[in-house]
Amino acid sequence: MAKLSDVAAINPTRKVKKGEFVPFVEMAALPLSGRDISPSAVETRIAKAAGAHFQNGDTLLARITPCLENGKTAQVNVLPDGVIGEGSTEFIVLCGHDSADNDFVYYLCRAPEFRNFAISRMEGTSGRQRVAWQSIANYEFELQQPEVRRAAAEVLATLDDRINNLRQTNAILESIAAALFKSRFVDFDGVSPEDMQESELGLIPKGWRAEEVGKLVQCVGGATPSTKDETFWNGGLHYWATPKDLSGLQAPILITTERRITDAGVARISSGLLPAGTLLMSSRAPIGYLAIAAVPVAINQGFIAMLPGGALSPVWLLFWAQVNMESIKQKANGSTFMEISKSAFRPIKVALPPPDALAQFDEVAAPMLERIQNNERHIATLAAIRDALLPRLLSGQLRVPQ
Repeated sequence: MAKLSDVAAINPTRKVKKGEFVPFVEMAALPLSGRDISPSAVETRIAKAAGAHFQNGDTLLARITPCLENGKTAQVNVLPDGVIGEGSTEFIVLCGHDSADNDFVYYLCRAPEFRNFAISRMEGTSGRQRVAWQSIANYEFELQQPEVRRAAAEVLATLDDRINNLRQTNAILESIAAALFKSRFVDFDGVSPEDMQESELGLIPKGWRAEEVGKLVQCVGGATPSTKDETFWNGGLHYWATPKDLSGLQAPILITTERRITDAGVARISSGLLPAGTLLMSSRAPIGYLAIAAVPVAINQGFIAMLPGGALSPVWLLFWAQVNMESIKQKANGSTFMEISKSAFRPIKVALPPPDALAQFDEVAAPMLERIQNNERHIATLAAIRDALLPRLLSGQLRVPQ
């Protein structure tokens, strides 16, 4: 038996010079169930020489509720070589006393037994509870021999490497489709000045027209059936989404949700079960999460959903909404929290291209989104395998040769 502090250094000394520019990682940058921090989530800030400091190979563990319970734990692999990063004061930083154990330390912090231990030792007032680094330092576990634990961590890291590669592929595919959309429908590349005309939206190509989005696609909302009525939820087979299901997505595709709902529950939602291919946009703060549903799904009142089958495809609308999100948010209002209603969203004007231009974009972009969707399903399978193997490999119950 060993303690965490026997194999890992906790909050090791990492120094940055106050006033210099350093990479900075917010709590929001940590994935909920993945290992890697997206490069786009790393900011550059002036160092305050306060908070967490870390280098590649270190593990960042969220110590505050609800981030710890939600699984926000990442391994830093995104910094330039030799660079020290700065981050949230709510991180605990860990690394192996021997750098060869860095992967093992990360996966140990992801193990269900460790997470339950850390959660059980949180202290503080409701909503602001934290776990102290001294508490997790005393976590006891059966420490395998170096060759056993490092081989186990290598298997798990191989799975995460594959997941990371698929996510990078998805990011590239999405950026290509977004660049194509911007070139054709925002910058109007290839259209000469004499082929432009004035409109409510400014200059647009001749043959295009400004039209309300609500007249081009069916926009619906959702609802939450009574959570006290078990007939709406117990044994439910249909996916039921809230904006939380979109908040942690690393690609604009929804393949699963946190909760399921029954036929009786779906019957209580006026929009019913929405078909696969529907574009979901969170309409309550935070406004602007976007994803195309890869499965039929019912939604709560925190969404505006744009159904397939209209003059504008959900794929086209996804990139249109990304480009125009700031102007969409300006239509929101509310005293308790900001929200954009369907009645405020539907009149937003779109520069409507001719049908052949829309069809040409979909012909190129839709297969990219389909490939992203397939990759996301592959990622989900790999993550499930990783999570099933993790406790068995770390405990020695399953050995790598097996």
